[in-house]
Amino acid sequence: MIGNTRHRDDEVVKLGEVEVPRVNHFRYLGGSAQDIHAPPLEGVSGGGTSYGWINGDVHGSGHLQRTVDPTEIRTADLLHVWSMPSTANVGQQEMPRPTEPIKLLAARNERESTQIALRPKVSWAGSGIAGVAQIHCTDLCSTSGDRLVVGQSLSLRRVAAILGVPDALVPLDLPISQLNLNPMETTVIWVSVDVPTEQPTGLYEGEIIISAIKEDTQSSVHGLPKSERHQIYSEIKSCLDIVDAVADKPYEDVVERVKSLSANLQRVLLSPTFLGCCSNNGSSDMMDEDVFTDLSVRLKLSVTVWDFSIPVTPSLPAVFGISETVIEDRYGVEHGSDEWYNALEQHFKWLLQYRISPFFCRWGNGMRVLAYTCPWPADHSKSDEYHSDPRLAAYAVPFAPILSGSDAAKCSLQKEVELLKTKSHWKKAYFYLWDEPMTLEHYNSIRSMSTELHTYAPDARVLTTYNSGPNDAPLAPTNFEAFLEVPNFLRPHTQIYCTSELMLGNRDDLVDDIISEIQVDNGEEWWTYVCLGPSDPQPNWHLGMRGTQHRAVMWRVWREGGTGFLYWGSNCYEKATVASAEIKFRRGLPPGDGVLFYPGEVFSTNQLVASMRLERILSGLQDIEYLKLYASKYGRQASLALLEKTGVYQGPEQYTPGHMPIDTMRAEVYYACQF
Repeated sequence: MIGNTRHRDDEVVKLGEVEVPRVNHFRYLGGSAQDIHAPPLEGVSGGGTSYGWINGDVHGSGHLQRTVDPTEIRTADLLHVWSMPSTANVGQQEMPRPTEPIKLLAARNERESTQIALRPKVSWAGSGIAGVAQIHCTDLCSTSGDRLVVGQSLSLRRVAAILGVPDALVPLDLPISQLNLNPMETTVIWVSVDVPTEQPTGLYEGEIIISAIKEDTQSSVHGLPKSERHQIYSEIKSCLDIVDAVADKPYEDVVERVKSLSANLQRVLLSPTFLGCCSNNGSSDMMDEDVFTDLSVRLKLSVTVWDFSIPVTPSLPAVFGISETVIEDRYGVEHGSDEWYNALEQHFKWLLQYRISPFFCRWGNGMRVLAYTCPWPADHSKSDEYHSDPRLAAYAVPFAPILSGSDAAKCSLQKEVELLKTKSHWKKAYFYLWDEPMTLEHYNSIRSMSTELHTYAPDARVLTTYNSGPNDAPLAPTNFEAFLEVPNFLRPHTQIYCTSELMLGNRDDLVDDIISEIQVDNGEEWWTYVCLGPSDPQPNWHLGMRGTQHRAVMWRVWREGGTGFLYWGSNCYEKATVASAEIKFRRGLPPGDGVLFYPGEVFSTNQLVASMRLERILSGLQDIEYLKLYASKYGRQASLALLEKTGVYQGPEQYTPGHMPIDTMRAEVYYACQF
């Protein structure tokens, strides 16, 4: 609390040299019905308000707004500002912590994230908000002059609540953004640093500058009229065109172009936008800005880039489904139209940044699934573009033509496969024919389709997900024994046996029983998956689980020794026919199951909006690359010992609840493996 004396809520608090009344915001909770606001998004089954959403509007104070001028008072006296790790679920009622510099360690081609929390101490604005905060990011610079540039390597996103739980990451403008802050609520910014593959090693330092500003203050760029912004854009583009045309020109032409360039830049500087920026003697007059930034909170951000590159092609194939029917319904695109292809391509390319190998899917009767990674036929130029992308670790090939899906058109599949087999990327191909077969009929259908496929593609890999044997024809006396018999029952009609983590429960010792049934020497693989199970406290990606619980899914994969991972759906919300319609999770599923990102239109943006859970999946996949590097030098058993020694992961119900052990493990790899 600022000031020497802590007063009652309706008395005063001292801000620097100004005494202002403290507003007891609790008085305004639970007002009339018209004052009550629903949370930003609704869902079904679960969730709740445990993260602090309040059913009521909180009104500001006109007297307070007139008294507190944020341009005269330090932002630190108006705002709490502190950082939190990426694994923290920071809710609206999160209490402040000390402000400390942010220090990150990152490899090349790695994304590292952190969070910045803002919580008003008092209100300095009206209109029901506590005030407005302006966020300004600087580039991160090394002593050698290299940079991690804002907007390219550094991004900011606002954390939005889903069912009262912090999850959606809504992009913010860069390099300057503004946020409305609510009284007695914590607002969170997700900060990500993406290190390019060719980035020089070293320590990169910069700042995130947070300033409390007046409610009607606009950023210098967004406050400009559209016509003026267009004029500045045209002038600058003209300058760039002049420079681009200099190559191979005679000296006289270069001189003329430089003169033209100088004239254009002078016109820009003399435009009304920059009036007042220069004094009569031409020197910059930055007094007002200096005062403004002197009052700001300057949060130091440093990133140590070390001499290791996360491989472009993920070591662990992580194949995630995207429902084509959800895209068709929500965006109103007709199957097979140009708009349909564009929508699918947007989703495909966007998910690649998360080290995920996407596949589009459509379910049929009995959980038969049509899965494909590329919507274009194999003889289309887009086919090679998709399948050869080095970020893609595995791709699904459809068993039936994508646009018809009829059994009568299966003959075209053979032509597709024969063409794909001639490509170097064929080794990444797999066929996902059925999702969790339950009956003997389902299993026989897999055997039939696989037999047909292997007649003209003997080396084709068929992937089957399962959590039991056929329930109407038991393969063994107990459920788990029957589960273990599935590989023998499906062989040679499946090459990738993908089992539910739910079947293992909390018993690591059962892994050996499963692996013993897989014939690795014959090219068979063991993959795993999660869906509606396993449930808390085991690792999964449900909404409301702890951040380390989300990240631990991939730690579990590494410990168990699986060579791939499948997730059934990443956009499988309830049906909607308007892109901006509220998000509803599917009934009967835990909140968040099958949903890892959101339509941007829900948040007034045309970009897809990632969830915090998706970011933690990326972090887990990057952890696997760290562990693989460590294992390459010291052996796999040493990497497992590292997970245990640092307290990161010991089992499906024994993993760290906090972030510190993760940093410790990564630092151990850094010190042991830096080149």
